[in-house]
Amino acid sequence: MSNTNYITNILNLKDKNIFFKENFYKEEKIKGITYKIFEGYLSYKPVCCSKCGVVFDDNFEKHGFITSNIKIPNVSGFKTILRLHKQRYLCKHCNKAFTLSSNIVNFGCFISNNTKHQIALDLTKKRSEVDIAKDNSVSANTVERVMDSFYDSQKLYKNYLPNVLLFDEFKSVKSANGAMSFHLCNGITGKTIDIVEDRKLFSLVKYFGKYSHKALNNVKYIVIDMYSPYVSLIKKLFPNAKIIIDNFYLIQLISRSLNKTRISIMKKDKKNYNKLKRYWKLLLKSKDELDFENWKKFTCFNSFMTESDVVNYIINTNDELKHTNLVYQELLSSIKNKDFNAFSFILNNHNENISLYMKTSINTLISFKDNIYNTFNTNYHNGYIEGNNNFIKVLKRIAFGFRSFIRFKTRILICKGLISINKKMVNA
Repeated sequence: MSNTNYITNILNLKDKNIFFKENFYKEEKIKGITYKIFEGYLSYKPVCCSKCGVVFDDNFEKHGFITSNIKIPNVSGFKTILRLHKQRYLCKHCNKAFTLSSNIVNFGCFISNNTKHQIALDLTKKRSEVDIAKDNSVSANTVERVMDSFYDSQKLYKNYLPNVLLFDEFKSVKSANGAMSFHLCNGITGKTIDIVEDRKLFSLVKYFGKYSHKALNNVKYIVIDMYSPYVSLIKKLFPNAKIIIDNFYLIQLISRSLNKTRISIMKKDKKNYNKLKRYWKLLLKSKDELDFENWKKFTCFNSFMTESDVVNYIINTNDELKHTNLVYQELLSSIKNKDFNAFSFILNNHNENISLYMKTSINTLISFKDNIYNTFNTNYHNGYIEGNNNFIKVLKRIAFGFRSFIRFKTRILICKGLISINKKMVNA
């Protein structure tokens, strides 16, 4: 195998018209950065004149070389440049000179297609565009242009939706119409279906209005939090869908109520202030998870105690806190055991001496009682979409934010594999 074949294979150059002479390699500093320079030559007989279109004949003559520094993917961690000397021809039919072209780089461009492919692949990872640009020796604007040219636009099939949908939202970018963007997921596979710029009811009605009646009728279950516009949307557009409130939001609601009760009492009780402040996590624990066997020394207490003793002491400092904690523990147990009868009984027969915070939460739970029934009788949850939302937050933080919602959405969908690389660009 010749040196040229070895080099073209190492550099992944598919153009057979490029050849290398003996002293083809050197290292050179450009703007303080060491580059590996591979010096090659491009020469072949053109089919016709690129200026006038006349077929190649004896009236064509070689007209020297023009040199281009083309950025190619790194070699052994070093930034690499292909210094390509392109053959020029003079066409005597039109008295104009033209330069030979190569498939390794587009006309008028100094960034190789291999580098663009590498950038396109880097965009699928959780990395900032600035870091991708630095690693490939290009500008951040070039990374954005590659994103626009290499990836097909998302194609949604408006005549299909899965049987189970997950609704949630995440904090959007400043350029978005709303502060929160809407996230739609498949409840079976956990894959993101689409992202809508605004979660307001008007925007969502307009978005789902583009789906066919068959697609909307196909949805059987939708898992949501307690955001009331979602309930209105489902009742309006999804005739066969049952609403499921995720367990997490039920537990979050009652735990916040108990915590607010603790804080309000803590501010008034100077004697037990430190104890109420320090052991709030134990108070929110399920009574079945509290340790009642291992005795140890707890800060703020003079004697050896168990976790169960600490909680008993705290709740006995105030009657309102005690009754609120009792209702909290009963609701928590019924939710974890999926006992709807017990849950319903507690809502309708709770102690009146509980705090106003817990009373408000109970009224909220009563208003969603029919939907909570579906929660207790199915195994669907919002875990998938919460994981996807966490991925979005990480991506946003790594990128130090996004200016454009369209760029933000495109990057999310690329990383989640919902937008594929344009096949025409790959085969170029």
